[in-house]
Amino acid sequence: MSDQKMSFHVESVRIDAHGSMSRCKQAEILLDTDLAGNSMAFNPAELLLAAVSACIIKGIERITPMLNFSLRGVEVRIDGVRQDVPPKLESISYEIIVDSDESDRRLELLHENVQKYGTVFNTVAPGTRLTGALRRK
Repeated sequence: MSDQKMSFHVESVRIDAHGSMSRCKQAEILLDTDLAGNSMAFNPAELLLAAVSACIIKGIERITPMLNFSLRGVEVRIDGVRQDVPPKLESISYEIIVDSDESDRRLELLHENVQKYGTVFNTVAPGTRLTGALRRK
C-alpha cells in the first residue's frame, strides 16, 4: 500500500477587470472576478457550491458499484447563504435527487456514504452549517 497522498494543482490568471481563467489538467473554467459581477462565469462562492455538488455526484459514482446500487440519474440542487461580517458562507443546503428503485434504507445508506467519504464535503462541513437531504425522483 502506497503512502503517496493525492494532490491537486490549479493555476488561475486574471484576463481583465471582468474575469479570470483557471486551468487544471486539460480543462479550463472562466471565473467571475468582476466586482460588478459576470453572468457568464461562476463567482468564487458559486464555484465552492459547484465543488460541493461535484463531490456529492463523484461520491455517488464511487459508492454505487461497491453497494451494487442501481440508479438512472442524479441531480444536486445546492444553495448558500452569505453573511457579511466576517464575509463567509454561513450555511449551505443541498438536495440530492436520485432516480432509482432502490429501497428507502438503501437511499439512506447512499446518503450516509456521501457525507462520510466526500473530500470537499468533509473540508467544507466543519466551517459551515452544511445540511441536506437525499430523496427519490
